[in-house]
Amino acid sequence: MKLIPLEDRVVVKPQEAESKTAGGIVLPDTAKEKPLLGKIIATGPGKLDDNGKRIAMSVKKNDTVLFGKYSGSDVELDGEEYKILRESEILGVIEK
Repeated sequence: MKLIPLEDRVVVKPQEAESKTAGGIVLPDTAKEKPLLGKIIATGPGKLDDNGKRIAMSVKKNDTVLFGKYSGSDVELDGEEYKILRESEILGVIEK
C-alpha cells in the first residue's frame, strides 16, 4: 500500500531510538526517547498561496530531517510506523 500526502505534508519514517547509552548501558523500551530524526518517504505537491499558485516544497524524498518530539501524527501502515508532518513542523534537514 502506498501513502501519498496532500498539500504541504510529508511522510517520515522515524529512525529507531537508541537501545544503549554512550556508556554501554542497555535501556528498556519504557526509557527510550521518542525519535527526533527520520527519513522522508514521500512529499505532497506543496501548499497553494492566496492566488492559487503552488508553493514548492523545500524538502524532498530521502532527506533526513529533524522534527519536534510531539510533532505530526503517528500512523501505522503494513506493520511499519510513520509520521505525517506539515512542512512547517520540520525543524531542519541533516546534511551528510
